[in-house]
Amino acid sequence: MKHILGYRCTICGKEFPYTELMTCPDCGEKGILDIVFDYDYIKKNTLSREKLANCRDNSMWRYKALMPLKDRDFTPFLRVGWTPLYKSNRLGDELGLKTLYIKDDGLNPTASLKDRASGVAVAKAVELGYDTIACSSTGNAASSCAGNAARMGLKTVIFVPSRAPEGKLAQLLIFGAKVVSVLGDYKDTFDLSKAAIEKYGWYNRNAGINPILTEGKKTVALEIAEQLNWQPTDWVACSVGDGCTIGGVYNGFHDLYELGFIDRIPKILGVQSTGCCPFVDAAREGRDLIPAEENTIADSIAVGVPRNPRKALRAVSASNGTWIAVSDEQILDAMRVLGRTEGVFGEPAGVTATAGVRQAVADGVCSVEDIDKAIMFGPGLRMAVTGQLLTMSLGVPGGFRMMGKKYGNEEEDSGKTAVIQRIADGVDEEIACRPAEFGNTVEGVSKFRDRAFVEILKLHHKI
Repeated sequence: MKHILGYRCTICGKEFPYTELMTCPDCGEKGILDIVFDYDYIKKNTLSREKLANCRDNSMWRYKALMPLKDRDFTPFLRVGWTPLYKSNRLGDELGLKTLYIKDDGLNPTASLKDRASGVAVAKAVELGYDTIACSSTGNAASSCAGNAARMGLKTVIFVPSRAPEGKLAQLLIFGAKVVSVLGDYKDTFDLSKAAIEKYGWYNRNAGINPILTEGKKTVALEIAEQLNWQPTDWVACSVGDGCTIGGVYNGFHDLYELGFIDRIPKILGVQSTGCCPFVDAAREGRDLIPAEENTIADSIAVGVPRNPRKALRAVSASNGTWIAVSDEQILDAMRVLGRTEGVFGEPAGVTATAGVRQAVADGVCSVEDIDKAIMFGPGLRMAVTGQLLTMSLGVPGGFRMMGKKYGNEEEDSGKTAVIQRIADGVDEEIACRPAEFGNTVEGVSKFRDRAFVEILKLHHKI
């Protein structure tokens, strides 16, 4: 596939050719892989804003150029994605937010975002010639796998913890899945599914192993950006269980940023239930993840031993976001509030993000004044930290050189092009000569600038 360069391990950083590979050969099961896309090839040959604007495929398959799949006709598959993005009529006011959007992925075929991952997994299984697909799940992933597989005539084997809700088990049986109920927690369920998949040679849909699952889930971010006319919100809130979904959300925005479709990546708010919050606990205590209890009504995110921690942690840290936990009582209240104010019915795992937004506002993570603060204090104070030219360079992917390519004309504006080149060289020299603690790479300077910016705002009593 010309649009894919290969794999990269999230632990050791080694790269591998794109084959039927699940995890890093050197790091083992913990070596979750990233799929590395050739953005230059994609920009030149397969995807643009203009092509999307003219696309009549109102499903996630409109983004097939950014999926790890061979090009084919996807109309036989379930129509997943392109779900509504509602601008809040009342909930935003109730929370004290000037602008709030609600992505209603409950309108996917099996009623959850997990259809995005399962749709891509089923497509890959069909592409590779498998007749059976299997996974472990606490809820929504199981339903989505069974439904999408049924559409394409694949057999499904689903491993679920014994605590799985009867309603979701009934959905699996309706889709014709073979259901294996496991006495134990999610870790026990995952381990048994892994052993059975290896023994019987089924296609592995487990998000904590298969790297393509993240690529399916990222389509929700692609849609959000496109539905907002490529002007993403300041924050995006995600419910978090295994870590695959939030990792996918970040991947989607990162893809768009690398392609030049958006000029920034939103901050990501990772939300868990207090009854099962290994990511939140680790972030608060400044330590590695340790197993957590699985005691929450939000069954689909009740994962005490997350299998995709690296991508989840990266999503929040790289976006300068944060983690937050909410109680089951807050989740239930969010269900009521979301239904009452916006007419959207959400199940517990889905509305956990809504509860997290309410808590974030209460904690002061984001507020009514956020946008005003950014406008009043943003450009001037950033320039005070890094200077005018360096600030401008950091604000554009590729810096001044990309400005020159985008806006300059080498034949007609040779003088301007030369000036831009001199400025770009000067910016490179300035960055390289900075002390390491102030950042001596583009990424390092950006992080230093943002940290300093926050401290200056604190001095101004603006945060």
